[in-house]
Amino acid sequence: MSTYNAIKYDFTPPAGTFGAMTLISEQTASASASISFTSGIDSTYRTYYFKFINMHPSIDARIFSFQGSTNGGTSYGVTTTSTYFEAYHKEDDSSSGLAYNGSYDLAQSTNEISLSHSIDGTNADSSCSGELWLFNPSSTTYVKHFMGRVARLGDNDLQGDNLSAGYFNTTSAIDAIRFGFSASGSLSGNIDDGTIQMYGIA
Repeated sequence: MSTYNAIKYDFTPPAGTFGAMTLISEQTASASASISFTSGIDSTYRTYYFKFINMHPSIDARIFSFQGSTNGGTSYGVTTTSTYFEAYHKEDDSSSGLAYNGSYDLAQSTNEISLSHSIDGTNADSSCSGELWLFNPSSTTYVKHFMGRVARLGDNDLQGDNLSAGYFNTTSAIDAIRFGFSASGSLSGNIDDGTIQMYGIA
């Protein structure tokens, strides 16, 4: 037997490498203007993970978006810089590729932060699902990084894989997060249906 074949390779990460994921809260929309998490975001966890499932808007061509708060959700609109792009493929195979549209980016803006655009509200089976990671929101030293990934069934029967990332440009703690559908940087239309879960990761 060769030396190579005799070696046992173990790629199991060392104990404690990854923290346990703890479900903190879950909310389900029903013709809701937004979904807000105003408690549970604190120094207990270094990373917060949001999972959203089948978010369906009441109006066509909405952007699924979020914003943060430094005052427990009394107000939203923390100054943010972000970027956003998409891989896409149409159902009829007529078009596919990578797309970048700078209008979904933010540069020191307090607008809603894009996670997925052009969600079709007119078709009952249309929605978006995905995740958002928020890192060390309780830090009073650093800006607060985030990144998201979303699968969407959009207008014109298009499957999109949307990726976004950025930071809240504040050294104040982020202690609340709000999700909703938006247009032109502001909330617009309801969340007809969808569930969002918030987890803490040690």
